[in-house]
Amino acid sequence: MRWRATKKGGRKEQKSTLPSYAIAPFQKRFKAFVVDSFMLLMPILYIIFYMIYGSREGFAAHMFQGWLLILIPYGIVTIIFLKRSGQTPGYKAYDLTLIDLSTGQSTSVSHLFLRYILMLLTVCTIIGIFVPLMRKDKLSLYDLGSRSAPIYK
Repeated sequence: MRWRATKKGGRKEQKSTLPSYAIAPFQKRFKAFVVDSFMLLMPILYIIFYMIYGSREGFAAHMFQGWLLILIPYGIVTIIFLKRSGQTPGYKAYDLTLIDLSTGQSTSVSHLFLRYILMLLTVCTIIGIFVPLMRKDKLSLYDLGSRSAPIYK
C-alpha cells in the first residue's frame, strides 16, 4: 500500500527551507555601477584633480598617491551607503539591494570592506570582469569572496 501511495504522489518531497534569491542580472549590476561611477566617483575625481593637484598634469606627476586619494574615499562612501540601506545610488536606481547570502540580512562592514577590495582586484583583471557572464548563478568574484550578492528589492 505504501508503494502505491508513493507512486500516486501520496508522499511529497521535502522542499529546501533555505530561501532562494533572484540574483540581479549582470546588465542591471553594470548599469548600477555606471550610475555609481558618475554620482560618487566623478565628484571625488574632480576634487582630487583640480582642488588638490591643481590640474590633470599635477595628478599625473603623483599618480599612485592620487589613486589612493580617489579609491579610499570612494570605498568609504560606498561602504557607508551599503551598510546604511544595502543600496548605493546606482542600486537604488535599479531597485537592487545587497544581502549576505548566508543570512539573507544586510552585510557586515568587514564583508563590505572585503567586497570592495576584491572588486578593485576584479576590475584590474580582464578575466575577473567576465566571470559573472560564465557562471550560472551570475555571481562575480567579489560576490563569491564576500558571500554577498545584489538581489531585486
